Amino acid sequence: MLKAVEYYRKANVLSLDVTAGALVCALFFAKVLSVSIGFFELTALGLTVWIIYTTDHLGDARKISSPASTTRHRFHQDHFNSLRKLLVIAIILDTVTLYFMRIQILKWGIVLAGGVFVYLLTQQSLKFFKEIFISVLFTCGILLPSVSITGFTLETIQYLLIVQFAVVALINLLLFSWFDRELDQQDRQHSFVTMVGEGKAGITISLLSIIQVLLTLMQLYWGQYSVAAVILGSMGLILLAIYIFRKPLGRQDYYRLLGDAVFMIPVLYLI
Repeated sequence: MLKAVEYYRKANVLSLDVTAGALVCALFFAKVLSVSIGFFELTALGLTVWIIYTTDHLGDARKISSPASTTRHRFHQDHFNSLRKLLVIAIILDTVTLYFMRIQILKWGIVLAGGVFVYLLTQQSLKFFKEIFISVLFTCGILLPSVSITGFTLETIQYLLIVQFAVVALINLLLFSWFDRELDQQDRQHSFVTMVGEGKAGITISLLSIIQVLLTLMQLYWGQYSVAAVILGSMGLILLAIYIFRKPLGRQDYYRLLGDAVFMIPVLYLI
């Protein structure tokens, strides 16, 4: 059991778990919208998510002059050159997959790539809005392979599911920033939490969790996507539970392992 946890820690530091979670969530929305995602499109999504997260972590690690306070940034400092080489390989493979993608997905992918490029250029200046920006980009990336090929206009109830997922992504990011607030301050890294303080950030997490519950209840009232809504609602409640039990889960970064694992929960909808 301990060895399995240790392996998962390594996958978490390398952003492999969040990449797997992104693929599961993309398939989740594809099933909700009754469309199919091809192998190369899934591959492109997985590679793109890993590239974005790894580029972000390497950029942060390079800007920290002393040994980083967080395990993730310290790992990226220690293996900077090796990860940079892997990053180049991933970018090349990601570029190759573009030739096999459907044109609708490719077009919207180029637009999203522009948004990612803007984020990578401005991430140090975003400060207060960093988590919001990332959650929007992450949600758009998850939705892109399915929404771009639906061929029909989304209904209000489907938009509510999308908002539910975006709220989960934002809670996840704010939660991590809350736990990392002291280490971020030591490394002079900015986040929503370091800007507004842990008290207001905690209130924001609680309010977003309440919104998530209300959205789930609205979906249950309509009933069309009740199972999907419950799955997304449970993801939000697990994140809220992590915040409530933050003291024990703050030890050895258990909060991060559980927080990223919630994006694997939609696999239940697939099976």
